[in-house]
Parts: sequence; structure tokens; C-alpha cells
Amino acid sequence: MKKKEKIKFFETPNIYCITDEKHSNNRDNIKVVKEMLKSGVKIIQYREKYKQLGDKYRECLKIRELTLKYNAIFIVNDHPDIAIMVNADGIHIGQDDYPIREVRKLVGKNFIVGISTHNPSQYLKAVKEGADYAGVGPIFETNTKENVIPPVGLEYLRWVVKNKKIPFVAIGGIKEYNVDSVIKSGARCVCLVTEITQAENIKLKIKNIWKKLYKCS
Repeated sequence: MKKKEKIKFFETPNIYCITDEKHSNNRDNIKVVKEMLKSGVKIIQYREKYKQLGDKYRECLKIRELTLKYNAIFIVNDHPDIAIMVNADGIHIGQDDYPIREVRKLVGKNFIVGISTHNPSQYLKAVKEGADYAGVGPIFETNTKENVIPPVGLEYLRWVVKNKKIPFVAIGGIKEYNVDSVIKSGARCVCLVTEITQAENIKLKIKNIWKKLYKCS
């Protein structure tokens, strides 16, 4: 797929899944990703804060193979070097990580570059600096990582919908019970982390979220 075709996944009803082995009911990242892909998920982000770089690299190699098999997009969090080495589709960075322009120089124009944003000024800066998509959130309270900022609520999401210049994914504390409000506020691509990784039945959980996506969209 060309980059333009990949970006379209962020603009249609889709579930953006992120790995979180620490909160995966004793399942490893590879097993969880397989379940996600078998359930129709088309965007996978590898986010792992507590492993050695070599272990992260080897896991990303396996996930790259799986995402190619299922024609899914593979995004690596934080590590542009690993993303390049495993030939991922993109890299996702945070506000305190490397500058977007420097990451772009490193990964090239054909890589997807995404960045987390928490307010309008950060979103507009992401647009100006050449990000391909923005993470919008945290919508609700979330505890999936340390030093999380307070939830921004649906107000910021609605602002992005109204002023959209690049694709975005709504993220942060989104669960099956509250995803309806996120979709009705204008999000098409939604990210759920522990709601999926901790689910006893990942396939069933994702099936239920798909139903809500298509019902509310």
C-alpha cells in the first residue's frame, strides 16, 4: 500500500489498537496482536515501556510479519530506529519526544508520523510541522502509562472534528461503555488499550466495539 492508502485507515471507522503486555491478563504481546488482527483490526501500535531494546526489536519483527499477513498498518511508539529496522509503516511520538521535523528527516517521507496532542495549539503545531495524524486525548481518565495528563474531555475532540486538517485518532480512557459518546462527537478512528488487552475474550470485545462504530458512525 502507498502512504495515502494507509492514511485512509485513520479517516474511516477503525479501531486503533495498542499493545500493553503489563495489562494483558498474562498473555504476551504477540498472542494479543494475533487476536486483534483476527478480529479485523487494521492499525496496531507497539508500545512497550518496560523491556530491553533487543526484546522490543524482536517483538516488532514478529508483529511486522503479522500485520503484513493481515494487510494492517504497523506503528511503533517512541523508537524511530526500531521502526526503520523492522520496516514498520510509521512512528508515533509524544509531546516530550523528538521533534516531528527531525523524525521526518530520519524516517523519510513515506513513513507515517503521528503525534499525541492534548489541546488545539498542539494539534495546529503538529499540522504545521508535517505530522500525518494526531492522537487526540486523553478523552477520559486513563492509567495505562505513567505521568498521564488530566483528561481533556470531549470538548477538545469536538474542536478537532470542527477544525480538522489532518486525520486523528481519539484516545484515552475509552471503553466499550463510553465509546458511543466519542463516536457521536465525530471520531471515526478510536483507540482502546486495556479495554481490549485485558478482555477475557478479545475477539468478542472487538466485535462489540465494531458494532458500536458502525451503528453510531
